[in-house]
Amino acid sequence: MKLIVSGFFAISMLLSCAEKSKKSEDHSTAQETPNIILLMADDQGWGDTGYNGHSHLKTPNLDKMAVNGAVFERFYSASAVCSPTRGSVMTGRHPLRYGICTANCGHIKPQEITLGEMVKDVGYTTGHFGKWHLGTLTRDTVEANRGGRPKFDADYAPPWDHGFDVSFVTESKVPTWNPMITPPKSSGDVNGALVEGKPFNTSYWTGPGQIETDNLEGDDSRVIMDRAIPFIEEAVKSKKPFLSIIWFHTPHLPVLTSDEYRKPYAELSEDQQHYYGVISAMDEQVGRLRNKLKALGIAENTVLFYTSDNGPEGKSTTGRTQGITKGLTGRKRSLHEGGIRVPGIIEWQGRIQPNTKVEIPCFTSDYFPTIANIIGVDLKKNGRPYDGIDMLPIVQGKVKKRSEPLAFEFQKQAALMDNEYKVYSNDEGQHFELYKISNDPEEQNDLAGSEPERLSEMVSVWRKWKASQMNSAQENDY
Repeated sequence: MKLIVSGFFAISMLLSCAEKSKKSEDHSTAQETPNIILLMADDQGWGDTGYNGHSHLKTPNLDKMAVNGAVFERFYSASAVCSPTRGSVMTGRHPLRYGICTANCGHIKPQEITLGEMVKDVGYTTGHFGKWHLGTLTRDTVEANRGGRPKFDADYAPPWDHGFDVSFVTESKVPTWNPMITPPKSSGDVNGALVEGKPFNTSYWTGPGQIETDNLEGDDSRVIMDRAIPFIEEAVKSKKPFLSIIWFHTPHLPVLTSDEYRKPYAELSEDQQHYYGVISAMDEQVGRLRNKLKALGIAENTVLFYTSDNGPEGKSTTGRTQGITKGLTGRKRSLHEGGIRVPGIIEWQGRIQPNTKVEIPCFTSDYFPTIANIIGVDLKKNGRPYDGIDMLPIVQGKVKKRSEPLAFEFQKQAALMDNEYKVYSNDEGQHFELYKISNDPEEQNDLAGSEPERLSEMVSVWRKWKASQMNSAQENDY
């Protein structure tokens, strides 16, 4: 009898240990599900950060993020303007695959799988804060660029219909100070029908028919972060992993800020004071966010991404378009380097070594597959082409070359780049220039005549990609 009891006791102990081991394993797995935060500035140029050697601009918090994580020497927006690039982040696919051709063109289609939808399927809570610009937010209120106008009804595609539990978003631009109030025309890009001091023509929406009216004064980046941080706090309290997309309006026109943020640049022109001031104000909110992650004890379990949607606005550094490309050719709306090479940082304590410099080119289409692989989602099961790759092995130094090229098309321009070379066309892909972009980032030396075989090979790859993109545009992926 004692033997039977002893045997029963031993089996019970083994089952108990196995159960404890399983619980421990489940707990470990849960701890490995990182929080994900995607930060994006609007029209911030390649040279518009302190860590990249700007002579005036102060961005101490971005600088700390850069020191503590990985900085990309060649990071690109997937397009030369805002909406298409945002589409690439949201889907991992070139926006022309689903009809977002430029700003205020097209929308996220319901058949697309968004970041919000992908992570929700594995238990994440999701929030989107700031600029949306991937479709309209209302069918019955005339506002912003397209909202509430019958001819744009088909473009209704708010974040709450695309996988986001919490939203605090605008359809498009707002002033960088007092975002709901029309600023002086000197701040740039103010519609002639708008009257200074009167309501701006864009609202912050939190859900169907829900417009926010409180806490909308002062710096717009702070207004946005005031919504993002409570979302993060609630997710932590609920013990749920979260995806928080925070897309600032800064430094998109209209650009203006307060005396507080202008003061560090008092010796410069008024336009420079406002431009640099709004970026410093945004940088302050990046610092506020990072400090909150530490205070909540989740900094080591959070992947933090930072970039811009395209290069700097304007034909030159005049007026409030003070953004710089640090010598690169082109600006916003150009597929030359200055229009698409943008700041790029990833911070993930314990997973990415501090002071990492990434020389291999990556772009915003890489976010989606990178996040998919981090959380264990197999994109091959979706049966559709993706334009990005998982860039974490590149960042961690496990991969020394990019496996797939970066393909671009915007209006009449086309481009393709690999680890060293880039082809560029400004006539819809009829003729291409060739640059060894790894040592000629200014695109000064066209090698099309001296390296015809390489040119032909890269152009062939671009045309193969173009055929795939056109096939997607006919909805054959769904």
